[in-house]
Amino acid sequence: MKKTTYTLLLLLALACIPAAAQNDIKDNQFNPVNTGVTTLSIAPDARGSSMGNLGAATEPDMNSQFWNPSKYAFAYSQGGLALSYTPWLRKIVNDIFLADLSGYYKLGSSDNQAISASFRYFSLGEVHTSTSDVTGGAVQTIHPYEFAIDAGYSRKLSEKFSMGVVLRYILSDLSFQDTQTGQTNNAASAFSVDLSGYFTSFPMIGRNECQFSWGFDISNVGTKVSYDGGTYNYFLPTNLRLGANFMFPLADFHTLALGLDLNKLLVPTMPRTKDYDMETAEGQSEYNKAWDEWNTMSPITGIFKSFSDAPGGFKEELQEIGVAFGAEYQYNQQFFVRAGYNYEHPNKGGRSYFAFGAGFSLNVVKLDASYMLATAQSSPLDQTLRFTLTFDMDGLRDLMGRRR
Repeated sequence: MKKTTYTLLLLLALACIPAAAQNDIKDNQFNPVNTGVTTLSIAPDARGSSMGNLGAATEPDMNSQFWNPSKYAFAYSQGGLALSYTPWLRKIVNDIFLADLSGYYKLGSSDNQAISASFRYFSLGEVHTSTSDVTGGAVQTIHPYEFAIDAGYSRKLSEKFSMGVVLRYILSDLSFQDTQTGQTNNAASAFSVDLSGYFTSFPMIGRNECQFSWGFDISNVGTKVSYDGGTYNYFLPTNLRLGANFMFPLADFHTLALGLDLNKLLVPTMPRTKDYDMETAEGQSEYNKAWDEWNTMSPITGIFKSFSDAPGGFKEELQEIGVAFGAEYQYNQQFFVRAGYNYEHPNKGGRSYFAFGAGFSLNVVKLDASYMLATAQSSPLDQTLRFTLTFDMDGLRDLMGRRR
């Protein structure tokens, strides 16, 4: 029997490993939504992840490309750049990581539009595969990876509302050759688009000026991916993110922001054999028909079907909604403390965790760090660290002006 080292590692890394709490769930209840290129769903930056994966309506920053690119139109600075690094699944291996480079630039003198771009690279490290069950056999070493590169444009449509669009190219290179059959799994590529909106206002509560914002981001609407020339086709992790954020002053130079995000994968549920009577020809026929429909379904049809196709009905559809809420305290735009919680229903993966983080900002450079504490101690996502280093263009200009 062929060794499954390669397959298991890919499943662990790409599915982000649903927590070990699965063992406490009956098989007929556990039914996560399956997608390809799952790494596109991993938050790249320390700020958003330290608030429990929150960012649809928070204040604009250099990493808004992932959370809600329409926020760039309301950014205060002329432009900036952010570099993020995450050692992924470090409780299991030490050579899997996610690196992300994001930035934006405001266009024109009207300050109402911006262009943005990002590049993310996910390395699965070094993987050894063999085709023998006992004696060793042929062994090959591969270095699977995935990357995505995108560019976006955002514009204010009014003093309080903006929208943005992002075009993305995705490559998932998990290719390897079966040394017994000679069959090669090819790299898979795809194109996708994001559409987002952002609203912000500054209501007066008592004598204090506060900020209320809401936003949405529909991400990764695009083509399917296939590693075998089209026999099996997988949906991208198309996601709907809705969020709201409220920031208010505590005292001079002290503010506190509270945020809430809701997430739902706009991907139809993959058929399961356990939902059919596979001991009868009729049950097998029904399953094969359902699988063929899922495999050949267009991404747009899948988006609409994702709201009504769960085997458990409306109750299970509600279980597919993930919740993130968090808070950010800041002092004089220089010191930041953050905390949050992310909840995913146990039947849909159970990747629930607390998050904490802090940041320090100077005129030009800002450093953020976050720490993840999973609710299940056996979860490989526990103790995940993220680091983000950002550079502000306005601060750099001021610094250069002073030197002159």
